[in-house]
Amino acid sequence: MAYFKPGQKKEMTTLTSILEKLRVRKIDNEFQNTPNGFTAANNKFYQPHDLRIIRTYRFEEESNPDDNAIIYVIEANDGLIGYRLDAYGVYSDHDAAYDDFIRQIPVHEKEEDMHF
Repeated sequence: MAYFKPGQKKEMTTLTSILEKLRVRKIDNEFQNTPNGFTAANNKFYQPHDLRIIRTYRFEEESNPDDNAIIYVIEANDGLIGYRLDAYGVYSDHDAAYDDFIRQIPVHEKEEDMHF
């Protein structure tokens, strides 16, 4: 799976390399979906208005379009920054409530400080 960087030809980044770069930058809090909202290592629950998506990485597998994923880098209103990894296509296991939740999170891309 590869992510093509905007404005650059043929330079690809893998899902694993992005997750590793997030870990190195201490952005390795994975947001989990629960009935009470998103939660991370601090055990707080966040609603969409408590969060903002600051970077999105979309990975598309050319040989198998069912193997697609998105990494959302998310910042909470208390300063916690983490990520949410989502499969989409055949391997998507979330329901309409989750889709609605993620769509409600405002997007404020921070290209300059999230560039790998």
